[in-house]
Amino acid sequence: MAYWISTIITILVIYIAISIALYYLQDYMLFKPEKLPADFQFNYENQNTKEYNLETRDGAIINGLRFFPKGESKGVVLYLKGNSKSIKGWGKFAVDFTRHGYNVLMVDYRGFGKSTGRRSQKAIKRDLQLVYNKLKEQTTEDRIILYGRSLGSGFAAKLASMNQPKMLILDAPYYSLTKVTARYAPFMPLSLLIKYPLPTYKWLKYVQCPIHIIHGTHDKLIPFKTSIKLSKVNPKLTKLHTVIGGGHKNLNNFESYHNMLDDILNKTPKTIDLQTTSINVIHSSKPTKKKA
Repeated sequence: MAYWISTIITILVIYIAISIALYYLQDYMLFKPEKLPADFQFNYENQNTKEYNLETRDGAIINGLRFFPKGESKGVVLYLKGNSKSIKGWGKFAVDFTRHGYNVLMVDYRGFGKSTGRRSQKAIKRDLQLVYNKLKEQTTEDRIILYGRSLGSGFAAKLASMNQPKMLILDAPYYSLTKVTARYAPFMPLSLLIKYPLPTYKWLKYVQCPIHIIHGTHDKLIPFKTSIKLSKVNPKLTKLHTVIGGGHKNLNNFESYHNMLDDILNKTPKTIDLQTTSINVIHSSKPTKKKA
């Protein structure tokens, strides 16, 4: 009997120790920041850029970079990047939007690039709302597009739920970060441990603008079925775009991805008169009897 009690106690101690480690080390496991010196100079060939520094109410500095199109601007894309590197590396994707006539604003989360401050889910959400508010001072919301890539998809969904942007584009989004981590630690009480639950599905319910979800069918990190599930949260406003064979980090290597962006950014949605379609047509296998 004493042996079993000792075994159970040992297992409980190990379980608690792992739980504590997960709680305190999750920032290091989730975020892979690249830090840049304050005097670092951004340089992108054939791209016109301007750097910004925004001070938050708690004294943190949020560093951002704006990319300008060559012609007249159609609006601005607030691009919320993934969990690794800095905007130094992510800036190369701005051309996918500037070529369509849009400004692109990319910002580094706290602790990334030149941005400073203590990181938390609440702080990042507050920072991004501050950035959004600054954009609203420069343009109208019907010219603001929110683009969330991987980790940034949750924050983009939250912003869209609290504001009225032109549209929301989610690239390889997750249902919630708790669900993603549960795949790797299925026996841990993650609902209690995760400091960044980022429940994208909850926030999507309150989004009132068009929602476009782009996902690759061969995504090993965040399975394609995640986006199928998300597309059902707010179905009347959501359109799912499938990149056949696309993984988690290589969608920009597919021609279909760029065709999808072209359709999303440049095509005006048409309103379909359902009364002229087959949606309400009733077919019968029985012949109709003629009246005498």
